[in-house]
Amino acid sequence: MTDVVVEKNQRQAMLLGGLAVLCWSTVATAFKLSLQYVTPFQLLAGATVVSIVVLSVAVTLQRQWGELVGCFRKTPGLFLLLGLINPCAYYAILFQAYDLLPAQQAQPLNYTWGLMLSVLAVPLLGQTLQRADIVALLLGYLGVVVISTRGDLLALDFDSPLGVALALISTLLWALYWIFNTRSTAPPTLGLLISFLVSLPLVLLLVAFTDGFAMPWQGLVGAAYVGVFEMGLAFMLWLGAMKKATHTSRVSNLIFLSPFLSLVFISQILGEVIHPSTYIGLVLIILAVGYQQWAAQRA
Repeated sequence: MTDVVVEKNQRQAMLLGGLAVLCWSTVATAFKLSLQYVTPFQLLAGATVVSIVVLSVAVTLQRQWGELVGCFRKTPGLFLLLGLINPCAYYAILFQAYDLLPAQQAQPLNYTWGLMLSVLAVPLLGQTLQRADIVALLLGYLGVVVISTRGDLLALDFDSPLGVALALISTLLWALYWIFNTRSTAPPTLGLLISFLVSLPLVLLLVAFTDGFAMPWQGLVGAAYVGVFEMGLAFMLWLGAMKKATHTSRVSNLIFLSPFLSLVFISQILGEVIHPSTYIGLVLIILAVGYQQWAAQRA
């Protein structure tokens, strides 16, 4: 199959990137609303099935079905590993974290996956930590402590130590997914679909032996929303934005809007009163990630 040449258009890229960020900004609220009616494992199963449908439509439109078997046969072990990480382990742990923590805590903590990526790149990719990386890590994880303790740093009194641990473990898994994903030669959407298809039997078995498949309609709607907007549509919008962009960094900077927009939805829809420490910690995390990117571009 010949590659399709995508015409560059920065305005369209910014629009697509903005829509992806808007999708991502709503999912923390969707997670919490859905978890009022279903368990984390049930939400994982429902969202995975819906996401497979969305990704299948995308693969059909891109006429890539003929490449699916060949891509899988080329690196079956890699796809099994990727599917085990995402969606299975990553979302199972992330949803558990959201079940234990207020959304205003879980969402910013999950945002630190970029910092975790720089740490894992040292042993797994042979990279070295630069001074900017170390400064970013210290600044970012200071923000994590501020958010997790609601600003009471000396007491180190966490709302849910297990919830905080799970949220940080999810960042480890997400960073691992993208590191291992660099070894895949499959087109991005097709590769993601293969990972989800591979993980589906394990996800269904996990639910069958734990919570069962009986879910109220509110939970099904929530799972459908997560499957469409978190796992499927947002990914494709972002991928389209990056392909269209003439200035990739300008599109990438849109991602910094997501956690702040997310707090708006969390406060207005979930009714959570946003603690001042959440804003302080989030600013520290944003500064850390932004500084790290700036230093990398400058270098």
